[in-house]
Amino acid sequence: MFALAWKFIRFDKAKSVGIITAIVISIFLIGQQVGLLLFLMGLMGNLVGNANVKDNQIWVIESQTQNANTLTKIDLRYVQQLQSINGVEQAFPVVIGNAEAKFLDGNTAAVQIIGSDAPDFVIGPNPTRIFQGNLSDLSLPEAVSVEFFNAKSWNTDLYLNKQIELNSKSAQVKLITKNAQAFGGNYVYTNLFNARFYGNVDPSKVSLIVLNLDKNSNKQNVINLINTQYPNLRAWDTKALQNSTVKEILISSNMGMSFGTLVVFAMISGFFIIGLTLYSSALDRVKDYGTLKAIGANKTYVNKLLITQALLYALIGFSVAFLLLIGFSQGVKKSGLEINFSLGFVSFLLGITLFISIGGSLFAVRKISKLEPASVF
Repeated sequence: MFALAWKFIRFDKAKSVGIITAIVISIFLIGQQVGLLLFLMGLMGNLVGNANVKDNQIWVIESQTQNANTLTKIDLRYVQQLQSINGVEQAFPVVIGNAEAKFLDGNTAAVQIIGSDAPDFVIGPNPTRIFQGNLSDLSLPEAVSVEFFNAKSWNTDLYLNKQIELNSKSAQVKLITKNAQAFGGNYVYTNLFNARFYGNVDPSKVSLIVLNLDKNSNKQNVINLINTQYPNLRAWDTKALQNSTVKEILISSNMGMSFGTLVVFAMISGFFIIGLTLYSSALDRVKDYGTLKAIGANKTYVNKLLITQALLYALIGFSVAFLLLIGFSQGVKKSGLEINFSLGFVSFLLGITLFISIGGSLFAVRKISKLEPASVF
């Protein structure tokens, strides 16, 4: 079956190249858009993604907030109150403030200063995202972090021990992160004291509270208890807060709809281009299909032959498109845009390829299945 299908594909090389090209363009565009969207979604939830998250951890924020990037300050006294809850091992205050970073070359940038207590640094940065320096150095006076990929957008060199100013106060780069970017902002990590100092944050306020629970504690029970007893607070599972943050941004920015429209358009275009080209190719070889039926091939065999051709087109087109996507990802990786080729992502692209290829072949299948051998001789 595959050998015969390959001969049919080679019969009209021009149409075969056209079909494969249509598949490559469709899958490359879909992969590019979906990969970019997944990357941006990662940035949206990076306040949580960059943190040193544990399984037995709860984040507590102001009750009306569902987006971790737009936190409202809460009273510092809640830290002690939450610490006293049965099952809570430790409560960590986190402070987030805004500042203007100014460099010796005169360039400036708006940043978010994020601080938590040393040596735990529960809010991050996660050690996996540290490029240069040691996390413990953030406990030093004036010590802050900067992001490696911000150097280009800030138009300045970033290196350890570089002197900068935050809200006109002297600071020193002691840590450089990589792939810890923020969505629509720039994260600067430090300790709790420095975050208050540089961000001009009220000493009686915190941005959020991170709770580490005892090993034997039931996380959901603690979450329910806090949400019941503290009406001004809301406790979240870390993953749930990250997902809520991404959802809120996608809805408010309409980004999901924009990317989705492009993906659907690429799918529909590929489906009809492939379908009509396969249909035209089948008409060119209608005598061959008629001959197959005349010598005993039944309708099922001929249909399988057409679908096998579509499958071969799909595999070839997917392979070329995937190689192009890998090349594209390597090119943009240098600028900090990282496309993760997870098993789910690759499976999604392969599924779309099979759908538009085999689905498009149904135009030809429908035509040839009605073909009577006598009508072509």
